Amino acid sequence: MDYPRLSVVLPCFNEADVLLETYSRLVAACEAVVGDSFELVMVNDGSTDVTWEIIKGLVAKDDRVVGYSLSRNFGQQMAVHCGLDRCSGERVLLIDADLQDPPELLGPMMSKMDEGYDVVYGQRERRDGESKLKLLRSAAFYRVMRNMTGDFKLPLDTGDFRLMSRRVVEAFKQMPEQQRFNRGLISWIGYKQAGLLYRRDPRRAGETKWNASQLIRLAIDAITGFSIEPLRFAIHMGLLSLMVSAGLSVYAIASWVAGYAVEGWTSLMAAIIFFGSIQLFVLGIIGEYVGRILIEAKRRPLYFVADAARQSSKVSIAAE
Repeated sequence: MDYPRLSVVLPCFNEADVLLETYSRLVAACEAVVGDSFELVMVNDGSTDVTWEIIKGLVAKDDRVVGYSLSRNFGQQMAVHCGLDRCSGERVLLIDADLQDPPELLGPMMSKMDEGYDVVYGQRERRDGESKLKLLRSAAFYRVMRNMTGDFKLPLDTGDFRLMSRRVVEAFKQMPEQQRFNRGLISWIGYKQAGLLYRRDPRRAGETKWNASQLIRLAIDAITGFSIEPLRFAIHMGLLSLMVSAGLSVYAIASWVAGYAVEGWTSLMAAIIFFGSIQLFVLGIIGEYVGRILIEAKRRPLYFVADAARQSSKVSIAAE
């Protein structure tokens, strides 16, 4: 069987307004670099609009397009995993459907990989159309993560937009984590990786699918999935609590020796609230790690495919 030189994995969630333009630009970029030796693997992540119907229409007119529809919205990280599980190209481009990451960078990425790299990731030097608060949150997150991961360094200001060699994709598929932070996993794999600076464009249509709670959840998954520093921080908080309590004990004993009692319930309540807050905070950190252990121990499948389509054959759900 002849495998394509390039696979493009495209997770899609409610991208009906932009998907046709994304397809046109991706096809033009791929044809300019590898001719017809490519496939577009589009994964519908439980969209509530007509995204899946558009994907099936593209499959019907272009045999280089393959479509998969998940049984529900599993999240971008799982949709990416589905696409990487099923792509077959020698090299794999991972890109979002919103056109914030320009498909035209495929050529420079391929040239960079020809220099001997296994991963070429897009590194944002500018992010147009995003608020200062979002830019600040993103910058803070990547710098915190970089300092908290000891055995590898997460590249700054990067997303999922990247070109990967086949051996990196195969290594990625061997990691069965349930709560995933894909760009961290790919960085953790190693091999030769390099960044390509680019300017990230505003969304061409629609609204961002990431709200504040989802970003916080992703940050927690990233930190707890690659670092035990929060647990060490809990130890430091415990030591701080011990020192403060020792100081308060010395103060209470000295006050008693000096002949006057420690005043009122205010200081007592302040101490109770202080130590109680530390205990709850530390228990929360430990609980987060225990919860991850429980989820990983269940070994549930990462996702389910409800429907799949390609021109050569309709792929049955059982076969997937």
